[in-house]
Order: sequence, then C-alpha cells, then structure tokens
Amino acid sequence: MDNNYTVLARKYRSQDFESLIGQDVLVKTLTTAINTGRIAHAYIFTGIRGTGKTSTARILAKALNCLSSDHATSKPCGICENCRAIAAGQHIDVMEIDAASHTGVDNMREILDAALYRPTNARYKVYIIDEVHMLSTSAFNALLKTLEEPPAHVIFILATTEIRKVPVTILSRCQRFDLARVPVETLKKHFAWVAEQEHIELSDGANELLARAADGSVRDGLSLLDQAIAQTGGHVDEGAVLDMLKRTDRGTVVNFMKIVLSGDVNAALNKLDEIYNNGADLTMLLNDMMEWTHWATRMYPSLRLQDVTSSPYTADQRETIKKINETVSLNTLSRIWQVMIAAVPELQASNNQKQCFDMLIVRLMHIADMPPVSELLKQNAESAPVKQVEKPAEKSNFIEINTSDELANALQNSRELLLYSYYTSNLEITEFTNGAIKYFDRKGDKDFSQKLALWLKDKTGKNWNIELIQDAPHQQTLSEHTKSEIEADPMVASAMNLFEDAEIVNISK
Repeated sequence: MDNNYTVLARKYRSQDFESLIGQDVLVKTLTTAINTGRIAHAYIFTGIRGTGKTSTARILAKALNCLSSDHATSKPCGICENCRAIAAGQHIDVMEIDAASHTGVDNMREILDAALYRPTNARYKVYIIDEVHMLSTSAFNALLKTLEEPPAHVIFILATTEIRKVPVTILSRCQRFDLARVPVETLKKHFAWVAEQEHIELSDGANELLARAADGSVRDGLSLLDQAIAQTGGHVDEGAVLDMLKRTDRGTVVNFMKIVLSGDVNAALNKLDEIYNNGADLTMLLNDMMEWTHWATRMYPSLRLQDVTSSPYTADQRETIKKINETVSLNTLSRIWQVMIAAVPELQASNNQKQCFDMLIVRLMHIADMPPVSELLKQNAESAPVKQVEKPAEKSNFIEINTSDELANALQNSRELLLYSYYTSNLEITEFTNGAIKYFDRKGDKDFSQKLALWLKDKTGKNWNIELIQDAPHQQTLSEHTKSEIEADPMVASAMNLFEDAEIVNISK
C-alpha cells in the first residue's frame, strides 16, 4: 500500500503570498506592512472554512522569520531551514495551538509563561491559535494583558470561523482581517491549474459544478476534485461530478420548473419520480430549484437587471427561463420562493423525503396557479351585489372639556399619565374656558403646552389657545387643592391626630 499520497488540499496549500488566491486585499495589506516595517503584535483572521486563515498565518510566520533576508520579508524563500520547518509545522519558535483542545486557563498560562523567553532559532516567537473562539472565558481573560503588550519578540496570530464568539476586548487588541469567499471564476482557474499539474482531464462543466459546490472554500473544492479523480480514474466530466454530488444537471432543473409552472400536476410528479429514481438527492434538488427561482426573478423583465451573465446557466437555458417568465408573474415567483424556503426544515425533519417532496410540488403548483391578491380583490368587488345601505348618522367621538378638573379626569381616563401628572402637580391655572387656558408652570417645561394642545385637538376636535404666563399667581395646583380638601375633612383630620407627625403622601382616585 502506498502511504505517501498527499491529498490535493494539502499538496497545493498556499506557501507564499503570491499563491494565496482570492484574498487580494489581505495580501496587499500584509505585504505593504512587512515591507514598511509596520508589523503588528497581534492579528486575527476570520472567514468560512477553507479560505486560507491558517495558511496565511503560516505564510506570515515565514515572512517574519525567513533567513534569506536579515529582516522580515514579504517574499519568504520557502527553502531555508526556518521556512521549511514552519511549512511542516515543526519549528520550535512557531507554535500552532488548537484552541478546541487547549480551552482552559492553565493551557493559556503555560503559553504566556513560555512567551517571556526569547526565540531559539527565529527572529520572532509566533503563536498561531486556531479556532480561538473555543477558548474559555478565563483563558481569554488570561490572554488579554499579554495580547495588548506582548514582549517585542512575540507575535500572536488568531484564527476563527466564529468571530462573533470572540470577546470585543480581544478584537480591540488585534488587527482584524476578514477573508472573503473565493469567487467561482477564481476557483475554476485554480482547479484547472491543479488538474493540469496532476495530468487530469477536467471538463469545463465538471469544473463549474465543483467550483459552485465548493461555496467559496478552496479546501472544500480541492477535496471534491480529489474525490472525483478517485471515482473516475482521472477523466472528470460533468456526469461523474453530478453523480458524485447527487445533483441534477441544471438543464433538467430548468425543464422541471417549466413543468411545475405549467400547472400539469401529473407531468410534474412523473418527472419528479424520474429524477428521484435516477439517484438525485432531494435536498440538493430543492436547493437547485431555489437557485432557479432566484435567477428567474433576477431575469424578470420588469426589474431591468441586464447583467445576468454571472448566472450558472448556459445561453440556451437563459433563453428558456426568459420564455417561462413571459407566462408567470413576479408575484408568482415570490410566492413559490416562500413555499420552498418553508419546505427546507420540513424536508430535513421528514422521515420520508419523497413523500414530503411530492406534497411540496402539489403546493407549489397550487400557489403558482393562484391569481395575485389584487386580482382576487378586483374579482370579489365586481361579483359582489350592489346594495343600497342607508348610512347611520355618524356620531362624534369628541369630548367636551369645560373645567380644569374635567381636563384632569380626561387625561387620567385616557391613561396619559405623564401629561396628567405634570398638569396636576406643576401648573397653577389662572383661566380656563372651553378652548383657552392660561397657566403658570412651576418647572418651566416649554414643550408642555404644545403636547397638551395636540392632545386636546385630538380629543375635542378643535384648536386650543394655551398661554403660559410669566408671573406666578401663587395659586394651588390641582393636586395641592385636592390634598387641602381631604385634609379639611373631619374624619381625615381625626385620623391624622391619632398619629404624631402624620401626613398625606399620596392620593389615588
């Protein structure tokens, strides 16, 4: 047995900044920083799996410690002792730590204690902590101070796929780089180059499928290519990749959606049986149908989105989609999208996916056949018999407010507690008629008159003249007046005389 085979994802791992694909902004920033000597003490790389976080960390470690130059270089040689040891993960001064298995504070203390000592063979001690979000709270706290002011010879490089789980206190001490999903076209070029290096025949259709299935991850794509090569023996075509992914080719999906939107239930279910019997994965089929609906919507004439060349469909398939769009409304596409979105968890939870999918197709065809809501309302209005109904006399909902007490009661009944409290506690009313109020405000809220006027307009249906006077008349507020009346009551006075220093602190109605 040959045990020396290296999988493509490892064999073609980026070894320098020039070979790091799809991360142009990151490469430009780091190379400029190294060339100008502006090297930070801590970096954090985040992004989905397979976009180059750990590879970038190793490349940066080599750039800092390459022996081809007497200082850090953005173009590590890759052949010196330090470069080869770092690439192999065996350098004594470059520690790669898996945070998932070193989550505790004790593990972090060991790392920080070792960081105090100068490097043995390199310029910098580099700590690469992968999946850093897995560290415990105590471990993060232990890292904080050292991460902010590490020894001059120490560089921390953190990597994570879950940046939201990393404390803000850690993020604020690092230079953050978000690694983007690698575009499909970039992946296709890379896979074609890898196939050429491996002397493999890779068709354009198969390359397209692999690049889209990779979902922006170089590692995932290379792993799929590796699997396809193993399956075919070196002649990778579209059919082989479709069979491996259990996906239906896009031409079949386009024709299937054409049948679904035609309204022929029998033909649609028969076509689904054919696709299923050919070994298609129904989850992938639903994803492909959602992809079709998304692009059909983008191609809809009324949206005027001219650039659809980035769609995964051929020119003939795009023409077919345009013809389908002539027979369906944008409203229909939106409705079937909602039905498919709701079907995703249903399909995942179902013990019999085929039955679930049959019912989904029936629902889709029923929804697609329904006229728009506006049309239903129009039809209903046209078919409804016209009845001459005598309208009852409209009753006014406005209220009459003639005294300051009536205003207080109306505010309380309407649950306008803030207005009620301010009105009864701070205002000395000097004049009150239905439509006009003059008052002195002990606290001087300039906005109160406007708030009260708006409320009175809404409740009484007319504009009120509310005037704030500047000289205090030294009258009682409504609350003080009510309190005085209660204190004057003989029964209340007798009750208060029973207790020394008794006073009324609150009055509720």
